[in-house]
Amino acid sequence: MLDLFNAGIISLVITTAGLPTTADPTELMVWQNTLPVLIREADPVAQVALLQHLQNLSQRGLDPRAQGVWIQQGNVLLAQNQGTTPVPAASLTKVATSLASLYTLGPNHQFETQIRATAPVVNGVLRGDLIVEGGGDPLLVWEDAIAIGNALNQLGIRQVTGNLLITGNLMMNFESDRLKSGNLLKQGLDARQWNREVESQYRTLAAGTPRPQVEIAGGVGLVGYGTNLLPASTLLLRQKSLPVKQIIKLMNIYSNNAISEAMATTVGGASVVAQQAAQLAGVPQNEILLRNGSGLGVENRISPRAVCAMFAALQRYAESHNLTLADLFPIAGIDEGTIENRRIPRYALVKTGTLNDVSSLGGVISTRDRGLVWFAIMNRGTDLNGLRARQDSLLQALTAQWGIATPPPLAVQPTAPIHSVIGIVGDTRRISSAQAAAENYWQRQ
Repeated sequence: MLDLFNAGIISLVITTAGLPTTADPTELMVWQNTLPVLIREADPVAQVALLQHLQNLSQRGLDPRAQGVWIQQGNVLLAQNQGTTPVPAASLTKVATSLASLYTLGPNHQFETQIRATAPVVNGVLRGDLIVEGGGDPLLVWEDAIAIGNALNQLGIRQVTGNLLITGNLMMNFESDRLKSGNLLKQGLDARQWNREVESQYRTLAAGTPRPQVEIAGGVGLVGYGTNLLPASTLLLRQKSLPVKQIIKLMNIYSNNAISEAMATTVGGASVVAQQAAQLAGVPQNEILLRNGSGLGVENRISPRAVCAMFAALQRYAESHNLTLADLFPIAGIDEGTIENRRIPRYALVKTGTLNDVSSLGGVISTRDRGLVWFAIMNRGTDLNGLRARQDSLLQALTAQWGIATPPPLAVQPTAPIHSVIGIVGDTRRISSAQAAAENYWQRQ
């Protein structure tokens, strides 16, 4: 016999025939901090599927004790293996970062990048420096640089005699180095300096989008740090980021590490993310142990139970803000990114995770017979493609018995069309001009 379940006061054992037994047929309880998970029935479908998953891995030389699984419906635990043991989570860490970011910032928060000038504009020439004040936008990309350049052209600015000065937290094209970000932005503002990468992104914009020409004669420098004081300036433009909810959706679709690190830093760092996520999910703090906000490195450890609890907490939060999990995570069979070539049951909302010897998958499947079923599958091994295939097979085994809810419940359908999230970088409607204020400022000089 394989002892698959060991969660404090519970010991559920699957026999070699695949039939569940319990030490006590009465209602059993596992405590998640102050939130109980009640087990009212032993579920043979989930337990047999889990047994087959572990046996399959064992036949390939993988230790079942290194494979974490948790399957839960509502407050009913259906099956688990090493479910309360923190294991390397890889990018399932981004579930914790998503949770902490939403609760700290709110779903509609927008980061602001400001463009300032140190001198007036005369005949299309800014006779001074152009200052960019970063506001922590983690998704400022080529398309946004093009939009900013065109907005500056609309203000009559085509040449800057001075430098491009960077202050605040500017991260361009996922580059955390401010000087490098400044040079990337400088390149994006002037179509005559574009390379193939910028040209490629330009072609994704609406037909007829102008090609900006803002020539900056000087170099790129940092101001406002140490003794390098920020010079007097006037505001020209405000560029708003995408709302946090859309940044999180894109972060999770493509599992973008730079975005998740930036979001974690904004809310206070990995330790704050871990603390908030554990508290909000109602699990012990020692089940969410983080060194960073992205999941890079095996030091980030989360228990399978905690992964499911965080997804459930995110669902509660989303519902309280007229959103759903589908507004925050990729949808199997619809979205692209890391799940594009997977055989995950259709309409499942998931997050993947991958390291050299870690493959993880967590989320929720919408079933016909069981409703919403939360799951976390966290495997150790180097055959990553094989592990992914076996994760998908485990979920397929469950939906083969329980069916797939078609259409899925409203609770896991997106509240906005998918195209409203993809392809909205570089939207000029997020740029507002302060031209009148600038003109009044220079008239007073």
